[in-house]
Amino acid sequence: MPDGSTSVARRSAVVSEFTNSVLDPDAPMLGPVENGGTIIANTAPGCWGPMITPRLRGGHEVTTPVFVAGAEVGDGVAIRIRDITVTSIATASGHDSSPEGFCLGDPYVAARCPVCDTVWPETHVEGIGGNAVKCDACGNTVKPFEIVHGYTVTFDETRTVGLTLPTEAAETIAHDAAHYAALPDGSRQHSILTYAPSDMPGTLVRMRPFLGQLGTCPSMAMPDSHNAGDFGAFLVGAPHSYAITEEQLAEHKTDGHMDIDAVRAGAILVCPVKVQGAGVYMGDMHAGQGDGEIAGHTMDVSGSVTLQVEVVKGYPLDGPVLFPLEEDLPPLARPFTAAEKAKGQRLADKWNVAEIEPMAPISVIGTAANLNAAIDNGLERAAKLLGMTVAEVRNRATINGAIEIGRAPGVIQVTFLAPLSRLDAVGLGDYAREQYGL
Repeated sequence: MPDGSTSVARRSAVVSEFTNSVLDPDAPMLGPVENGGTIIANTAPGCWGPMITPRLRGGHEVTTPVFVAGAEVGDGVAIRIRDITVTSIATASGHDSSPEGFCLGDPYVAARCPVCDTVWPETHVEGIGGNAVKCDACGNTVKPFEIVHGYTVTFDETRTVGLTLPTEAAETIAHDAAHYAALPDGSRQHSILTYAPSDMPGTLVRMRPFLGQLGTCPSMAMPDSHNAGDFGAFLVGAPHSYAITEEQLAEHKTDGHMDIDAVRAGAILVCPVKVQGAGVYMGDMHAGQGDGEIAGHTMDVSGSVTLQVEVVKGYPLDGPVLFPLEEDLPPLARPFTAAEKAKGQRLADKWNVAEIEPMAPISVIGTAANLNAAIDNGLERAAKLLGMTVAEVRNRATINGAIEIGRAPGVIQVTFLAPLSRLDAVGLGDYAREQYGL
């Protein structure tokens, strides 16, 4: 139950249920799972499949949130990502456009049949191609999105590389789309493989899977892909029933939709708790993506995920922080080697510096309607977290870190070496020690 009052917390929760693409704090959660427990899930593809499934109301199809025992409003939840494994055999993606008339203000949130004027119509698939999704009520094609330039890609058995396919092969896969997408049994989306795009065949790609959606439930009902400052801005003053104000967006979102490629197996993500029990959810697994996701979309796949969750009491931020794998850190933000520390100590001895400040990497997430505003948000969050001025954060991120783009138009990471004593003061120091062997 949402308040965790009628169930004993279990050591693990296996999740096979999905939302209708809306994260609703008033809806029942799964669990509860105990503090320190494990969540295992088989996730459905995000983005394109839900985008061509008008009944879904958020552009993704994420798992039903899980109640974490002991997580209270104002706390955080540390999520250790133990495993991410791609189960899809193939997927399709591409740069999009939104044809006129197929939505009420926002094609991600309020798809519409322009013939019978039904919002969120039930639909079915007839044949393959970009006109294959049909309205159950009137038989009209419903396509809130079209692929401008796209591709179908299949993966090798080891799930390390993929290859984009020519038209004939893409169409063969399209006729058995759900199988090749490995859609979970509980998924309600139409597979984007049905569209059979094939505009750049013969392109070899590397796989580097991560979760585009991972976080905690917002404190008001919100379409899942809009649980972030950039996509969430589309809800402000919108003409559909999920419209909110700027103040509501800032208060209630938890920035679970990040599309940051470092949110992968081995990383530790700390998320804010804005509802009792946190409501940990996940989805939108990507087979790989360059920083910025500049096409707007990437290779969305089904997959299996194992997480371990732990409550962080008194977490001071309204958004996430990340402890990436060391190899995913910008060069200047990586922990110093023994040789570098020795050279630094010689400088300290020469110039009578009493102590070299122990430091550890941290990546603070910022989101907003555009990248400049997202950077400001990330800098302000980092300053609040560590009890320093924004000017100091700017200096530290310049000489000991970097600003990284998670997703255009407005998700960034402020990644830098922070004083370990400041991380200890907010209960995060031991995560840095664990992650980086400090």
